Amino acid sequence: MSAHAGPVHHAEAPKGFIRHYIFSVDHKIIGTQYILLGLSAVTIGMVLSLIMRIHLVWPNAHLWGFANGIVSPEDYLRVVTMHGTLMVFFVLTTVPQSGFGNYFLPIQIGAPDMAFPRINMLSFWFTFLAMIVLLASAFVPGGASISGWTSYAPLSAVGEVAGPGLGMGQTLWVVSIALFCAASLMSALNFLGTTIDLRTKGLSLMRMPLTVWGWFITACLALLAFGVLLAACILLLLDRLASTSFFIPANLDVSGVLLHHGGGSPLLWQHLFWFFGHPEVYIAILPGMGIISHVLSTFSRKPVFGYKAMVYSLSAIGFLSFTVWGHHMFISGMNPYSALAFSIITLVIGVPSAIKTFNWLGTLWGGRIQFTAAMLFAIGFVSLFVTGGLSGIFLAQPALDLYLHDTYYVIGHFHLIMGVAAIFAMFAATYYWFPKMFGRHMNETIGKIHFWCTFLGVYCIFMPMHYLGYAGDPRRYASIESVNYLLPLHPVHYFISIAAFFTASAQLLFYWNFFWSIKHGKPAERNPWHGTTLEWSVSTPVPHDNFAGHYPTIYRGPYEYSVPGMRDDYVPQDLAPELVAKA
Repeated sequence: MSAHAGPVHHAEAPKGFIRHYIFSVDHKIIGTQYILLGLSAVTIGMVLSLIMRIHLVWPNAHLWGFANGIVSPEDYLRVVTMHGTLMVFFVLTTVPQSGFGNYFLPIQIGAPDMAFPRINMLSFWFTFLAMIVLLASAFVPGGASISGWTSYAPLSAVGEVAGPGLGMGQTLWVVSIALFCAASLMSALNFLGTTIDLRTKGLSLMRMPLTVWGWFITACLALLAFGVLLAACILLLLDRLASTSFFIPANLDVSGVLLHHGGGSPLLWQHLFWFFGHPEVYIAILPGMGIISHVLSTFSRKPVFGYKAMVYSLSAIGFLSFTVWGHHMFISGMNPYSALAFSIITLVIGVPSAIKTFNWLGTLWGGRIQFTAAMLFAIGFVSLFVTGGLSGIFLAQPALDLYLHDTYYVIGHFHLIMGVAAIFAMFAATYYWFPKMFGRHMNETIGKIHFWCTFLGVYCIFMPMHYLGYAGDPRRYASIESVNYLLPLHPVHYFISIAAFFTASAQLLFYWNFFWSIKHGKPAERNPWHGTTLEWSVSTPVPHDNFAGHYPTIYRGPYEYSVPGMRDDYVPQDLAPELVAKA
């Protein structure tokens, strides 16, 4: 561990609007920029998901923005692709790590800023540019890509001969993801350098909050995973623009046109993509696991049960995530022995996941639980993680995956465990840290109503999808009207669509609560939740350079709640032992 000999990055806050809010190098401003970017992306993604639900239930409905008001099958695939790409990359990857991590990691380790502030700013603007390029693909000739967020080769590699959306739209999709990878690599290096080099005196690894552990391990995963995806995107661009044949096999006939490529492998794209893709699941969820552990301990007024076991479990999940990519490719024709190996490793990853779940329950057990909005979303996260995890066990079996892989079962499973669970962690983080970020509280009553509507809504949306999957409902069909065996499932789709409208409407409560509270919420004191970690030791809102050059010394672990013999039920990490009040 390294300690500060003095201020590492200490400067006056910039005065101009552009330097202060646009091209800022302050980690708090950049974190807020990431959060607002994610909020924009999730809003667009949510509207796109409603368009899907409307079209599946009322296929002849006229919708604004489509030719003659009708959503064609190609339009439906464009909407699916844009929804998946926005949500996976610009929401689930961006907000928990780059948003909340940027804002709170330096403060929680007692640092004045990230290790490389200008690279931090650059990584945000690369991410912003990536999103602009992605959205721009909807307005080029042929429209946005129709190849899904996985963009499987060879159709994503051969160009517009493969169909609408696979010309310029697909090229822009690849460019967008390549830019996003570059931004993520810069961000990962920054997180690692900051955590390793800028921890304040006394903050050993085993005294770091679990939030910091989550962001640190996620940065390790991002550094390894996004490097592979960036290389894959460059190869895909070369196939599309320079007539190479990395992913295009010889003598490929597309739409009656014989393509003159030689010897590429479409499966190579799948291997490269899923070597990134499975760690991506944990890049989305590991920061949330840290946040949830943090919130559960604070509002249970208890230390995290089995802190070291939680750290080792986070690390084990991160390591194992690079060994299971093949379970996404059971139907690719791989050797059955390979499938067996990937299946066993996939089940093994359930062990550290179960340890974390039991430790969360152990943290709650016997605690003096405070049911704040943040705590409700944290408990909701645990529920969704368990439910989504249990449905994943079935997909780890190659024989069952062959049947379920291309059905709504997969949609229900990964939305629960990767999508909605991560979003619940973002909601928990927002309600928990809002007072520190903006100096005001969000409305707790509206927050609790928002939780219950969202919690019930997402279960009503995604649990029936498991039933649809068992019934054999394919997940990429734009309409089920012309498929006789699917017609009896129409009432289930209708129920899901109504639940989706209800859940989306409930998010209006959050939008109103968030923006109204920035100006009109109840003023917050320095430490409203009686937390123990360093972000609660600085004034609210946090000053430009966090600690004004006076860096704290850490004397204990991050979750000293209800310590026997103490007057208060919490002991801050930086409170000197001689100042701790005895009972």
